Amino acid sequence: MNLTVRILIGMIAGLMLGMIIQLSGVADDSWIQVYLVQGLLDAGGQIFIASLKLMVVPLVFVSLVCGAASLGGHGNMGRVGGKTIALYLLTTGIAISIALMLALVIAPGEGASGVDITPTDFVPNEPASIKDTIVSIFPTNPIAAMADGRMLQVIVFALLLGIALSRSGEAGARINAIFDDLNAILMKLITMLISLAPYGVFCLMAVLFTKVGWAEIGKLAAYFGTVVLALVLHASLVYPALLTLLARINPVRFVGKMREPMLVAFSTSSSGATLPVTLRTVEQRVGVKNEVAAFAVPLGATINMDGTAIMQGVATVFIAQFYVIDLTLADYLMVILTATLASIGTAGVPGVGLIMLAMVLNQVGLPVEGIGLIIGIDRLLDMLRTSVNVLGDGTVATIVARSEDDLDMAVFEDPDAGRVVPEHH
Repeated sequence: MNLTVRILIGMIAGLMLGMIIQLSGVADDSWIQVYLVQGLLDAGGQIFIASLKLMVVPLVFVSLVCGAASLGGHGNMGRVGGKTIALYLLTTGIAISIALMLALVIAPGEGASGVDITPTDFVPNEPASIKDTIVSIFPTNPIAAMADGRMLQVIVFALLLGIALSRSGEAGARINAIFDDLNAILMKLITMLISLAPYGVFCLMAVLFTKVGWAEIGKLAAYFGTVVLALVLHASLVYPALLTLLARINPVRFVGKMREPMLVAFSTSSSGATLPVTLRTVEQRVGVKNEVAAFAVPLGATINMDGTAIMQGVATVFIAQFYVIDLTLADYLMVILTATLASIGTAGVPGVGLIMLAMVLNQVGLPVEGIGLIIGIDRLLDMLRTSVNVLGDGTVATIVARSEDDLDMAVFEDPDAGRVVPEHH
């Protein structure tokens, strides 16, 4: 069986086990909850996410140094960077525009008067100013940035080091060879970890579905459906259109190759934790050369939040309709701008969308307490929007690579390229 099928089986089995435990009405202090769900299964899921996160900083750092060294040698760095950032901002702007239009047409907040506002202990942090956000991208201590997982700072340091290597003659070439070897070893380590994904996904899904509130989803069906519809439209129309027009490649084949990172993203709800899987897939399954993939994918995991922007667009309209507050065209334009800029400053971790939503609501004068309306079902939507974010990362990396002639079409056309095969000893 290929890995995608095994991950899907793990996901469905975990979902069914979780629902059986929930429907059987097991008490919170019973041995099933204490030892099986909160003990064994929760530990399995946490270990899986930890093993993925373990790879993020070393992989991004080493890959980017290799990529920047080869890009720096050709002098293509500025062009690749400009295209990548422009495409990420474009897709995020399109995503939130789709979300606002759908939400205004469907009007999910108008029929939601029966929804109770659940008291929430969610307290948003004060958002940083644009100046502080830009200054904080540059590290004062690269080792501390790696230890804290500050991805934009790690990216900046790796780019500078890579460019310096490309300009350091023989000394640079010697060190570069070491980084190339390290990169190959880290890719092998990821392949080993990905083969354990079905078990990790099973544990994560089982724990989640023991506590998903189906009653909440019933009450908020219009909101839930609007977000899902916007996510599906963005993933099935916008990305394929961009791939067809700008990269001139078959979008169906591309999405087929991106299944594994999308499934891992769905189960972990973290584009940051999924980053090693995304990077490996984009390089070895899709055929994007390392110098483009190593720059575009980590940057995307940090600044590309199309799925999150969609949730914010729908949630803003939903909360405005619920409180019967009319927003002007200028307010909607402010939502588009704030959500696009906010997506740059936030990390790819579960639930980060709610922090960004608080910032967007503040900008247009809507009550932040409205987050309490949607917090109950946000986890399920978080899973879906993270899959869309990861698909967007792969799409932009592929389009940029194609424009730079750095997409290996033989790898892209080969259905078995880079496939993870379980090792038999």
